[in-house]
Amino acid sequence: MRSTQQFSITLPNEMADAVRAKVASGEYATESEVIRDGLRALLARDQAVETWLHKEVAAAYDALKASPARGVSAAQVRARLARAHKQAAEKP
Repeated sequence: MRSTQQFSITLPNEMADAVRAKVASGEYATESEVIRDGLRALLARDQAVETWLHKEVAAAYDALKASPARGVSAAQVRARLARAHKQAAEKP
């Protein structure tokens, strides 16, 4: 049984040029290696987001549900952001 499958893909010219440049530089041996590495990076990012959602976001949500007083209103967030923006704009 084959452990690979062949695909035919279409890329915008800029992406195709980037793939070819990676191969031409010697960083990768083939265009397929470039695409596989890019897909591995995408899958790793997806997994990192899932882990963050399950561990940190869900935990923060649970903590807020348990103690609603910990919450911050949208108006408070906007005010904090406005102050931070003003302070950043005042710096040289």
